[in-house]
Amino acid sequence: MCVRALIGRTNPVLDVDPDEPEDITEAVCLESALQDGQMMEVEVGHHNVLLARCDGVYHALGNQCTHYGGPLSKGALMGNRIRCPWHGSCFNVRTGDMEEFPAMDSLPKHKALLLIVKIEDSKVFVSINKKFLKQNKRIKKMSRRTPGNSHTIMLLGGGSASLICAETLRQEKYDGRIIMVTRDDLMPYDKTRLSKVMNAESSSIMLRKYEFYHQYDIEVWLKKEALSINTEKQTVTFNDGITQCYDQLLIATGCRAKGLDIPGADLENIMMLEIPADAQRIHYACMKRRIVLVGTSFVGMEIAAYMIDRASSITVIGSSEMPYHKTFGPEIGKFTMTLLEEKGVKFYMNDFVEEIRGEDKKVKDIVLKSGTVIPADVVIVGIGVLPNSECLQGSNVRMDVKRFVPVDKYMRTNITNVFCAGDVSTFPLKMAKDQRVNIGHWQQAQAHGRVAALNMLQKEVGLNSVPVYWTVLLGMTIRYAGFGEGYTELEVKGNLKDMKFLALYIKEDRVVAAASLNFDPAVSVVAERLATGKVISKAEAK
Repeated sequence: MCVRALIGRTNPVLDVDPDEPEDITEAVCLESALQDGQMMEVEVGHHNVLLARCDGVYHALGNQCTHYGGPLSKGALMGNRIRCPWHGSCFNVRTGDMEEFPAMDSLPKHKALLLIVKIEDSKVFVSINKKFLKQNKRIKKMSRRTPGNSHTIMLLGGGSASLICAETLRQEKYDGRIIMVTRDDLMPYDKTRLSKVMNAESSSIMLRKYEFYHQYDIEVWLKKEALSINTEKQTVTFNDGITQCYDQLLIATGCRAKGLDIPGADLENIMMLEIPADAQRIHYACMKRRIVLVGTSFVGMEIAAYMIDRASSITVIGSSEMPYHKTFGPEIGKFTMTLLEEKGVKFYMNDFVEEIRGEDKKVKDIVLKSGTVIPADVVIVGIGVLPNSECLQGSNVRMDVKRFVPVDKYMRTNITNVFCAGDVSTFPLKMAKDQRVNIGHWQQAQAHGRVAALNMLQKEVGLNSVPVYWTVLLGMTIRYAGFGEGYTELEVKGNLKDMKFLALYIKEDRVVAAASLNFDPAVSVVAERLATGKVISKAEAK
């Protein structure tokens, strides 16, 4: 949805295709209203438009991020790229194309120019085709399978890494067979919403409609699990006895929730959140009941916040000093804990569950290492994950001691034509000097899927994505970008008590991560700086 200014003409004219429907053209601002590197929201035909100026050229784009509708005019514009203030999605200002996840779609455009800008009498005009007024996203042009082309790319796993891999292959004109295999009974869905809107209908969180897969010849095999892989014969054997050949393979099987290994762990009413059915089951099981959450990760804290005013009592057990101790650090951890405590949530930190006691096979209470006994009707466990890599046992694909799959920056395993992406992988993080990491977050899995697809097609594109994630507590969103593990200093702008802050994590005299609340678009600015390799020094942070 790129719009190019026609500058320097004595009598500027709109570059409009006469075959297109009638346009709406309006003056939106004075030429002097925007300098290079600036942007603003304008209105054309009661339609919000983002107007940006780069290198003397005006561009008009849809103003809503295609992820969750964030206002791009409130984001960060650097060079020719706009980064959403909410969750860090990026779009090319010249083309409207999506360049960084978690958004999946591009901003709408018509041909090369949907919104056309001209300057006349020191005013900037924007013209929009009427048929695009209500269109706020655009799927990039995609190919389909060519009949008779037997080349097969198999994607194991039905998460975001596999879906983005499939879409990227089609966007890059791959016309062979694509098979996506998942043990779920649902098409790929937005897993980030499971702990935020726990009673959501499955149909409301689907990433793509069923018709999408049919339209672009992406086969999806549901309720099917890979049992073994033979990399020499290039075959995968499934739990229904079927063996399928592949030419290239993506392992994106993700992780599963780790259970408790203690007496009573097999009692009823002990739950873990993995799929939409789990979310709905937890939602209804906890109504007016005494619930205990084991673990203070993103999932545990979000469920605790969600259950306020729903459960009769909420208790959280954490093994660290504060929630989010390894990610946000103790200061923000304390802040989030206080938020929930003020709503009646009880915390037991630096403690462990030693036993779950039951009655009639159902949970009655839990016993902590400290000796504390907590009555409970429902226990929800969120203490970490285990990789779903059992299908690789006996294969030649190398795993580490924890059974995660190491890959290089091209998402390649040690076996030719076998790639790995998402939570089940460990990979070199460029912004952390290629430190090998495992980051189980949505946006990183999407980036992995894209890079894997490009390298399946011999594009040789390396992974260069800054981790971005967010958590929602009591209607407030804490945003995070970067990789702060091992940070040594924390510089805080604003005040945590005022519910408005920016925290900058410093390591080796440079900023390595940022977290914020009500401080947009600061985290997006930091993310873009890190993505372009620009150092934010300790002095600059202070």
